[in-house]
Amino acid sequence: MVATILVGMLCAHLLCFSVMFWLVSRRLHGKKMGMDIFAIGNLLLGFAYVLQLAEGAPAWSLMSVVNHTFTLASPVAYWLGAMRFFGHHVPVWRAMLAVAATYSAAQVLVQWGLGPVARHAMLSGMSALLFLAMVITVVYGVRTFAKDLYAEMVFFAALIGGICVLNALKFVKLLDDGLDALQMDGSFQLVFYIYMSSLATVLPPSIIWLVLRRLTDELRNTAARDPLTQLLNRRGLTEALQLYFNSRKAEPAHLLLVDVDHFKRINDTHGHQIGDTVLRHMAEVLRCAVRRGDLAGRIGGEEFLVICLDSDVHGVRHLAERLRAAIENQAIHTAGTAHPLHCTVTIGVSNPFAGAHAFEDAMREADAGLYRGKAAGRNRIEWPPSAHENHPTQSASTSTTRPIDTVV
Repeated sequence: MVATILVGMLCAHLLCFSVMFWLVSRRLHGKKMGMDIFAIGNLLLGFAYVLQLAEGAPAWSLMSVVNHTFTLASPVAYWLGAMRFFGHHVPVWRAMLAVAATYSAAQVLVQWGLGPVARHAMLSGMSALLFLAMVITVVYGVRTFAKDLYAEMVFFAALIGGICVLNALKFVKLLDDGLDALQMDGSFQLVFYIYMSSLATVLPPSIIWLVLRRLTDELRNTAARDPLTQLLNRRGLTEALQLYFNSRKAEPAHLLLVDVDHFKRINDTHGHQIGDTVLRHMAEVLRCAVRRGDLAGRIGGEEFLVICLDSDVHGVRHLAERLRAAIENQAIHTAGTAHPLHCTVTIGVSNPFAGAHAFEDAMREADAGLYRGKAAGRNRIEWPPSAHENHPTQSASTSTTRPIDTVV
């Protein structure tokens, strides 16, 4: 009687949260984060338990075959939903139909060849293997694509591991005790249904929490980036610097302020759409030129910023020159112009600074260098006065002649 009540509660939980997941997926519009697939998984498992209650004792019938197929298909749906949550666009309906058709056929063959005990044992064994695969996927995700959700993934791995163990134990008991292991009032089945009911209560709100966490992270990331170039904005740079300098191994950083020479002429001559193309090109060059771990951002207009982390002065000088040369040498092909555009930049460099609180001072120092570089002819790297002795101002060779309407 207790087990029957637990299964009834389990059905209610699964079906209610299936509706909730579906409603959440409708509100997410284009990016459903797998919530529609989680809804299908809950629906399948909920109906499987409804069929189990309707069936009563284990028996060979169409209802039992559908019950087992739904039970096995539900973890497949959860796995596919998790892949969708993490941005992997895996096919769903084809995989689900293939699993359903294959497992239904396998049930018929096993029932006729080995009997009902083997068919029920096959369900427990296959379920244990599926949940084991899910645990392995979660553990792999903690080390790769889900590093930002470490605590949540460890929690899910523990819960899914519990289902895996219980299904493995049920497989062993079926081989030892036969169908008697499936008695609703048996101690093992009671423990199994208590765990499943607890899981159905805990897991769905946890999945909702993951969706809220991901949406919050995306909003925070959007607020920290420039919408045109997708580089960090001033807010994003400040937050990233705070994280960096809060670490124990943080070294002083250098700031490079990069300004596109004669950018107003680009807008006045070619229009703002071409100007936006130039800015996006600049952003791409920055992304390719900076080292992994350095910070690149746009702080407004035609001004970009690079913060070199864990680098000495020689490394900063090399990066600045590589960046200046890359922008000068790369042509920008745009629609509606007879010739590709060529841009140059002036770069002002700050002295090293050792904390997020010194960011604004470093900005002012690099900005002063930028103005000196503009006054000295542009297309050059300007170091702060205190660095002149060891790292004199560098200017680029500008002997190459280009058509006047393409040099900006």
